[in-house]
Amino acid sequence: MTAPAAAKPTLMALAWPIFIEQGLRLLIGTVDTFMVSHVSDGAVAALGVANQVVVLFLIVFNFIAIGTSVVITHHLGARDRAGADQIAGNAIAVNTWMGLAVSLIVYFFAARLLRIMLLPADLMDYALPFLTLMGGTLFMESMNMSIAAVLRAHHHTRDAMLVSVGQNILNVTGNCITLFGLFGCPKLGVTGVAISSVCSRAAACVALWILLDYRTHLRLRARDFVSIVWSKVGRILRIGLPAAGENMNYWLALMTVTTFTARLGGDSLAIQSYSLQIERVVLLFSLSLGLGTEILIGHLVGAGQFEEAYHTLLKSVRTGLILVSCAILPIALFAPYALGCFTNDLVIIAGGTLLLRLGILLEPGRVFNVIVINSLRATGDVWFPISMCAFSTWCVWVPLAWLLAITLKLGMPGIWISMIVDEWLRGLMMHRRWRQRHWMQSARRSHAIVAGGAGDTALV
Repeated sequence: MTAPAAAKPTLMALAWPIFIEQGLRLLIGTVDTFMVSHVSDGAVAALGVANQVVVLFLIVFNFIAIGTSVVITHHLGARDRAGADQIAGNAIAVNTWMGLAVSLIVYFFAARLLRIMLLPADLMDYALPFLTLMGGTLFMESMNMSIAAVLRAHHHTRDAMLVSVGQNILNVTGNCITLFGLFGCPKLGVTGVAISSVCSRAAACVALWILLDYRTHLRLRARDFVSIVWSKVGRILRIGLPAAGENMNYWLALMTVTTFTARLGGDSLAIQSYSLQIERVVLLFSLSLGLGTEILIGHLVGAGQFEEAYHTLLKSVRTGLILVSCAILPIALFAPYALGCFTNDLVIIAGGTLLLRLGILLEPGRVFNVIVINSLRATGDVWFPISMCAFSTWCVWVPLAWLLAITLKLGMPGIWISMIVDEWLRGLMMHRRWRQRHWMQSARRSHAIVAGGAGDTALV
């Protein structure tokens, strides 16, 4: 079954709703951090560590979402709507089951996970209830991520954006009520932040299910969650598993480096937490352009337009470097004022200011990584990024962070310098691979499978 060709959207038409959507997703964490800073800097440090555990498991769900988006764009590029719908249904079902399993693990083993992260014992009372509630409801986030990926692959990037707007409004409202005891509600501290986050996550889940039906007319029934066609899941996994391995590798490295930060003390944990939250604003430019470019290139690969795909990526990288440079400079200039919104501790403000100014060197390197890796993935070239990521993080970033921060006693600046070296090394290698067109064989193979109607197991 084929569908008529739709008008091709521009990169910015896809990217700006993704920018707002992803920004609002990150804003949930930033707002939580800002509001918890009214409790104590220790609470912020605890929240930062607990959130890293949550993010680690979100990466587990994201590999299905990543593979789903790429494979659906290939089918849509070849104008095979029926094949796209089959991939979407199986992906949502699998991610839901994975979400339920992970939710149970985090709920029952939250304390053990926090101890593995070397969280100081005096911060456990803040982090444990937060992680138990947030982790125990991760199954809703697994559904949200897979449904949003389906909508984006169909070019409906604005829908996911609107859901994020509503989710943030609910989250901020709930935080105000539970943190400050409005409308007779008791002051619940960090636990209240978790409760409001869970409620807003549930509302977003309901809204995304409604939009999935409205935009794609894809309706899943109970039997669809048990009658999974594993050959179709295999095609998703071929793209998603290497992507998950790459993301998981990065976050495991970050968690390892965070244990180095923990050795430096609570102030260093707070500095890292605040700095990462602020720098994520800049990361949004790379992330939104990367996802938008991935959608475009996925459709172009499905249609067999490889030369246009090549030039599309190069234009996206140039756009990303310009936007990221324009974003990081004012943040670096006004870093003390930005950090002052979170804390009055002059030591934390001074430490965070230095890290944000080092971001002038860090963030352009991320442009190459985020945008080019997404594009390589969209062509089906998935193994080089994970191989390069594993080498760079564990042979360069982690040992260099230990050497500079702990052995040479440079502290947090040493950790940021190691991140800069890692991002630029990986980024330049990714750009070189694209320029040399090593991805073309994978792109031709992906196109042949979809356009030629080959069996679903052919890519596994």
